[in-house]
Amino acid sequence: MNNTAQNPIPVIAIDGPSASGKGTVAQLVAEALGFGYLDSGALYRVVAFAAKQNNIDWGNAEAVAACATKLDIQFKNAQVYLNNTDISEDIRTEEMGKGASQVAVHAPLRAALVDLQHQFRKTPGLVADGRDMGTVIFPDAQLKIFLTASTETRADRRYKQLLGKGLPADYEAILLDLRERDARDQGRASAPLAMAADAILLETDHLTIAQAVDTVLQNFRHKKTQ
Repeated sequence: MNNTAQNPIPVIAIDGPSASGKGTVAQLVAEALGFGYLDSGALYRVVAFAAKQNNIDWGNAEAVAACATKLDIQFKNAQVYLNNTDISEDIRTEEMGKGASQVAVHAPLRAALVDLQHQFRKTPGLVADGRDMGTVIFPDAQLKIFLTASTETRADRRYKQLLGKGLPADYEAILLDLRERDARDQGRASAPLAMAADAILLETDHLTIAQAVDTVLQNFRHKKTQ
C-alpha cells in the first residue's frame, strides 16, 4: 500500500455502516475543500447492477469479480456512468443496496476494485467514503473518520428519506435490513467494516449534517498543522 512519503496527495477517509450519512458528509467536505470524491459504495452497487443485468448470481464470487473487471465505471458531475450510460438512479434502489452488500463480501471482487479506487487519488486531494477506506484502501490517509449512529437512528433517517422521495417505506423492514447489512459487513472475511486504530469516532445521532461536516473539517485543519 501507499504511504505518505510515496504519495503526498492528502486523503480524508470516512468509513461507517450503511445509512450513517457518511456519503452526504463526505461529498460536502470534498466540496468545501475542492477535493475529489470517491463513493466506494457506488462501485459495489454498479457491480451488483451489472451482475444482475448479466444474470450473474450475487453469491457467485468468481463470476462477480470477473464481471467487474470488464466494466467501464466513471463518475461525472455527481452522476455514475457504466459503459457511458448514466445509471445513477438505477443503482440507488434498495434492491441494489442489498446487492452491493452481498457482492462486497467477496474477496476476489474487493481485490479487483483496489487499483480502481487508488486511481481516484489526484491533486489537490480526495475524500473517500466506504467501509474500508481507512483500513485497507488508503491506510495512509491524512485523516480517518469513523462516522456512525445507532441502528434505530439510521433506520429512521432512511425511512424518512424514502418517504420524502414519495417511495413506500416500512420502518421495521428497514431496521431489520440494516441489522443484516451490519452483520454482513462486520463479519465478512475480506476487509470487514471496522474502525481503524488511528481513526476519530464521530457519532451523529444528535448532530446535524452541517455539524458533522464542520467537525470533519476542523479535524482536517488540525491535522494539517501538526
